Amino acid sequence: MNYQTGQVVEVTAGEAAHGGWCVARPTDGPVVFVRHALPGERVLARVTEVTTRLARAEAVEILAPSSDRVTPPCPHARPGGCGGCDWQHAALPAQRSLKAAVIRQQLRRIAGLDREITVEALPGDQEGLGWRTRVQFAVREDGVAGLRAHRSHRIIDVGECLIAHRAITDLALTGRRWPGETSVEALVGTGSGERAMIVSPGRSAGASSEPLPVDAVLRRAGPRDHRLTPVRGRGYLSQHAAGRDWRVSAAAFWQVHPAAADALAGAVLASLEPCPGDAALDLYCGAGLFAGVLAPSVGPGGTVIGVEADEAAVRDARHNLREWPWARVHRGDVAAVLARGGLPPARLAVADPPRSGLAREVIDYLAAAGNGVGRLAYVSCDPATLARDIGLLAGRGWTLDGLRAFDAFPMTHHVECVATLSAGGVIDQPGEPGSRR
Repeated sequence: MNYQTGQVVEVTAGEAAHGGWCVARPTDGPVVFVRHALPGERVLARVTEVTTRLARAEAVEILAPSSDRVTPPCPHARPGGCGGCDWQHAALPAQRSLKAAVIRQQLRRIAGLDREITVEALPGDQEGLGWRTRVQFAVREDGVAGLRAHRSHRIIDVGECLIAHRAITDLALTGRRWPGETSVEALVGTGSGERAMIVSPGRSAGASSEPLPVDAVLRRAGPRDHRLTPVRGRGYLSQHAAGRDWRVSAAAFWQVHPAAADALAGAVLASLEPCPGDAALDLYCGAGLFAGVLAPSVGPGGTVIGVEADEAAVRDARHNLREWPWARVHRGDVAAVLARGGLPPARLAVADPPRSGLAREVIDYLAAAGNGVGRLAYVSCDPATLARDIGLLAGRGWTLDGLRAFDAFPMTHHVECVATLSAGGVIDQPGEPGSRR
């Protein structure tokens, strides 16, 4: 059977796939990736896209529901609705099981490893709502701020976003008009409660005439220029994690779940087990969270080197690490900084790359015996690129010792992982970085 866009077909949903889909395998047609379904459900699905190898569809009617199915709390989490949430129609425990299955699937398919995976809930997540501390709303031509439909530029007036943090919801950005703007973004500091707003201008920049109760307002330079200019207040927020406050610029990366940074910092420490005198690398270090929890552990006899490309994040990291003079931050592309050389051998490394994963040059550096890295904590928000890089490291003699997964993005398909890997032939002796048999 050759499917056509708009056609409604009856299928049985199979296993969950990366990206928030379930895979249906009809006997008389190509594979169908179905949204708004759950494994085992028999559904009527409307085809939304057809390629030479597969079709994509949305379940518009559930003929035989799963016991894990619930009514989505948001009316826009439906076929043709908002694309921000993938699994609102599944109970929270089921969502975590689906994410665990996807991680296991990616490891098996891409890295050739079979592991049992458990996705851990983060503290305070009883309902999976009200957690997102950074939300960007796109602005329609009529000035309405909303969220985009799945795989579409169409902007939906969602009113209140249920996964947004209450401090963002209270700003009522979607209830105002933003003439001439392309997007309006709000972020809140964990612990401090500070709020900032970022406005991105369109071709004819305008502004909301109503003042907003935020601590800072910033504007992007233009539709394609992401530099920020403070209009009011300072350009950073205070975030809290690992028992202390961190300065994080409005444009810099920080985990959006209030409990995620703390959980990941603890997982990285447990993974690396740093000792006094150790040398450690923090690659893609952002505002310095992992470097900042490693530095006290290695002490003044040790060394922590952070590497980060984003200029604002480097400023933040240097500010956040000023208490420990043995922790330094290099600015630049991680692969380029490592290629320049001059870094001391480091027994430990943590990497928190973007969704695209580790650059091949970074993998080569970590795997080179002369650089001394014997243990790596790999923090990833993408199971596919994580599995790819684990496979590449395994091909160079590394071993996956453990993997923890955290439900840092409830209601969505996203998940945060911390993989622990060790190099072959490494003797873990603090004070002797990179000692090898």
